[in-house]
Amino acid sequence: MDVQSSTSSLVAPINLDTADPAVLLRDRAYDQIKAAIRLGQVQPGQPLSETRLSKQLGISRTPVREALQLLAQEGLVQVIPGRAVTVAAPSLHDVMDAIHVRFLIEPEVARLAAKHINDSQLQTLLNAQAGLDTAISAGDRTAWSRADNIYHETISAACSNQLLGDLALQMRNRVSYLSIDAQGNWERLVVCTVEHQHVVNAIENHDSEEAARQMRQHIEAYRESIIRRLSHR
Repeated sequence: MDVQSSTSSLVAPINLDTADPAVLLRDRAYDQIKAAIRLGQVQPGQPLSETRLSKQLGISRTPVREALQLLAQEGLVQVIPGRAVTVAAPSLHDVMDAIHVRFLIEPEVARLAAKHINDSQLQTLLNAQAGLDTAISAGDRTAWSRADNIYHETISAACSNQLLGDLALQMRNRVSYLSIDAQGNWERLVVCTVEHQHVVNAIENHDSEEAARQMRQHIEAYRESIIRRLSHR
């Protein structure tokens, strides 16, 4: 899994003095590499070098290799045994399939979250929504993406069916690079933030059917925006 890349530093070093010893180095590497992919700092099809990543993170290659294996399981990277690891580059058909699955399951995830979300999760969700609003006001696409990740991860965590919540995140991972690319359309991000707020309002009110309805409308609007963007390539 070691192909050299001309990419500049993708990840910050892991501070071993301040890092939580309970968190495995593999998991820290996983979080940082995943963030680089989701934030569009690496592009679909771009090679990832174990050696380069381990040097950037300041750790050995073993936890980096394990992190890449986890990311491969989630569909964020593709592994060619003995040759290379690259950022996943799904086909248009794969992308539309993943969005279709999201349309089918994420309304149910939101519906269950509205019923079962606890106070701590709700506060995290409200903070994520506030982060989206602040990012829009500041014109900060990176901050918006980070808040969006927390938003969706929190809703999935609040879902009483964790298998369903995990599947929702997995499908979202498969099209994450399109989500970043779509940030070039700032008007869509503004509208998307409003859509997120509607879902939050329903979850906060524990209105499960309204939460499902708002999430369904959000995914449909996302699907249409992706189709429009891809049709103009």
